[in-house]
Amino acid sequence: MSQPIELRAAPHQHSGRSVPVIMRNVVYSMLPICAFSVWQYGLSALALLLTVTAACLLTERLLNRASAQPNTLNDWSAAITGILLALTLPPAFPLWMGVVSGFVAIAIGKALFGGLGYNVFNPALVGRAFVQAAFPVAITTWVPAFATQRFSELVPSTLTAPLMMPPDVTAWIKQQSVDAFTGATPLARWKFENVAVSANDLLSGAATASTGETSAILILLCGLYLAARKFMDWRIPVAVLASAAATAWLFQLYDPAHYPSPLFVLLSGGLVLGAVFMATDMATSPVTPLGVWIYGAVIGVVTMMIRYFGGLTEGVMYAILLGNALTPFIDQFTQPRVFGAQKDEKP
Repeated sequence: MSQPIELRAAPHQHSGRSVPVIMRNVVYSMLPICAFSVWQYGLSALALLLTVTAACLLTERLLNRASAQPNTLNDWSAAITGILLALTLPPAFPLWMGVVSGFVAIAIGKALFGGLGYNVFNPALVGRAFVQAAFPVAITTWVPAFATQRFSELVPSTLTAPLMMPPDVTAWIKQQSVDAFTGATPLARWKFENVAVSANDLLSGAATASTGETSAILILLCGLYLAARKFMDWRIPVAVLASAAATAWLFQLYDPAHYPSPLFVLLSGGLVLGAVFMATDMATSPVTPLGVWIYGAVIGVVTMMIRYFGGLTEGVMYAILLGNALTPFIDQFTQPRVFGAQKDEKP
């Protein structure tokens, strides 16, 4: 007797790259960045990474149970959100505020839209945007990298009691053997003091920044791993960084005394981290070949416009959120015509 023919819809061959496999590899790729941030900022950075990630995982599980949905922790998406969110926060950020950011990222940035794949905006950036509005002082309080006591004690603001304002960390900073700490990020020093931090400080991780923003070369290497494994669309970070660098180059040509070099633009702030790990979020980025280039270019240019002309020193977060909002329109505008289809004739 002949065997029945089984008909299935495409794709007929599976690559083996399931959502959990992709997400797990993204987590693996971020571990070196986390390790470097702990080496820079010590116990406070470690506590922040663990706390924010745990808050995201717990929120995900509680919402699963509240909505009678299957456990989705095994898809690793909540872990990615927690790690990315923690890397965008200052290393001395109070842990209770980190818990709030993790809850908002999962509950509002992800679950409110229907879960993984349905979210319009990158969840980690939703959490980051919320705490930037809710806790403006804490989100702009910085501590020096490579402080002498970073592995023996926490920064005083780390263990701030819930609903309480964090203490002043100036006295703690003075106890550390750190030379010429200004308390401002490289972008803030350029914007308000017209001082450009050297490339050596930016590359070495000595510059003041958020927990995971100072290791640009390490972030790029981790991104290359994902691109080589085809777990990330390499065109997006290339478009973001190239458009930002081109914009910086044009402005520097116009006024070299005021506008910094493209190298400073690329290495300072969260541009590389955002381009590699946040703009490439599969659920919130375009899928068409032309669309990803447009999307990346929009993010790069808008980032520079905010940095140059906005009231904030950094614009990556809002540029990516804007790119997320434009993604459906970009996909619709760049959707290739079906082979053999004809354009509708106007009456």
